[in-house]
Amino acid sequence: MHLVVLDGYTMNPGDLSWEPLHQLADCQIYARTPEHLVLSRGRSADLIITNKVPFYRETLKQLPLLKYIGVSATGYNIIDTAAASELGIAVTNVPAYSTMSVAQMVFAHILNLTTHVAQHAESVRRGKWVACQDFSFADFPLIELDGLVLGIIGLGRIGRSVAQSAHTFGMQVIFYEPQKKEDRPAWTSQVDVETLFATSDIITLHCPLTDATHHIVNRERLALMKKDAFLINTGRGPLIDEQALADALNRGMIAGAGLDVLSHEPPRADNPLLRSKNCYITPHNAWATRAARQRLLNIVVDNIKAFLDGKPKNIVQ
Repeated sequence: MHLVVLDGYTMNPGDLSWEPLHQLADCQIYARTPEHLVLSRGRSADLIITNKVPFYRETLKQLPLLKYIGVSATGYNIIDTAAASELGIAVTNVPAYSTMSVAQMVFAHILNLTTHVAQHAESVRRGKWVACQDFSFADFPLIELDGLVLGIIGLGRIGRSVAQSAHTFGMQVIFYEPQKKEDRPAWTSQVDVETLFATSDIITLHCPLTDATHHIVNRERLALMKKDAFLINTGRGPLIDEQALADALNRGMIAGAGLDVLSHEPPRADNPLLRSKNCYITPHNAWATRAARQRLLNIVVDNIKAFLDGKPKNIVQ
């Protein structure tokens, strides 16, 4: 069996071991694979691991040896699963490997927006505290989380983890789901989406990207938000109408945003959020703690083992 990893760098930039993969098959690992090299690198592969390299029908038809595609991520929209099924190619993904890491990034953004640790530390480095007449100062309002309302759109694994952390901070937790959630924690309240936008002090997005959730944050819903409210997105970039959010931030309609995802990644230079007021953007790395990446690699290996043993798991089609 010949195994090809097409874009392994983000999963393993060098601090993890590829040895478990080498033990499974003859293995060729590429850090990145541009589009024009996908066929030449994949043509001899029985097994392919991809993170962001897409496989649509025309590409799959030109890979006659291919029996398996392992997506080293939870989302698998880069794969034409219908075509893969017709061609007898199994496709697997890696669910639930980064839940705690993403929840941690949510609160990193929340705490950045409410306490401004880095900015205050930088002001001290510039000598402002040394020159201060008082023992204490604040360049930005310091906001306590206790008692604030956190609105969660999507109460799946990550949404629940965020909810639990918010509850520990003493926040009130409300959430929106299109279907009634009978198994919600007792200290949460399910509300409609308009109520969530109008009453939340902080809104965080954890729903899948679908036709129904595309631009769930739009101009009309941003207008419902409190002027001192914050928006967090560690889900998918297209959940937000980015121009509408940029306008809301620049006009002071909401107080700030913390984003780990954008509609195009890497972002285009003209993305309006790159220059928006009180908008803090991290480079889609909420998932990428070493612990999460190790879990990801472990599950990728387990998925391949299961497939080779004739007992596939985490099949997505």
